[in-house]
Amino acid sequence: MKIWKIPPSLEVLNKTGENTLVDHLNIKFIEIGDDYLKATMPVDKTTVQPMRLLHGGASVALAETMGSVASVLCLDDLSKQSVVGVEINANHLSSAKEGDTVTAIVKPIKIGRQLHVWEIKIYRSDERQICVSRLTIAVVERR
Repeated sequence: MKIWKIPPSLEVLNKTGENTLVDHLNIKFIEIGDDYLKATMPVDKTTVQPMRLLHGGASVALAETMGSVASVLCLDDLSKQSVVGVEINANHLSSAKEGDTVTAIVKPIKIGRQLHVWEIKIYRSDERQICVSRLTIAVVERR
């Protein structure tokens, strides 16, 4: 079942992140499904911690980016509505080393009129899951 009210395109999703943290972390949307988005992020000098492993904060930034973008695509009217993050958590299950690329998939848990909840799973290139995150988004009226 398609959940997107605003028809997404990879070109538009990737252009929207220009000159933002998304651009700095080199997050790229690579796939759009009926009820999911998929994106990648390199494990490099911009996303590692001093031990040269993927920084947990970078994983959380990837997760929040994906859930926020997904919520925007579920809005009825962009001129009247916006989205804001309310809560995010992440369980770091394994590590990813510098030189790898991680892939994340966001899927809905709940898409309501005022609240969206998303699950974001992050995998390293050998398909081992390294993080699971849950993001709660509030749908608010634009001022």
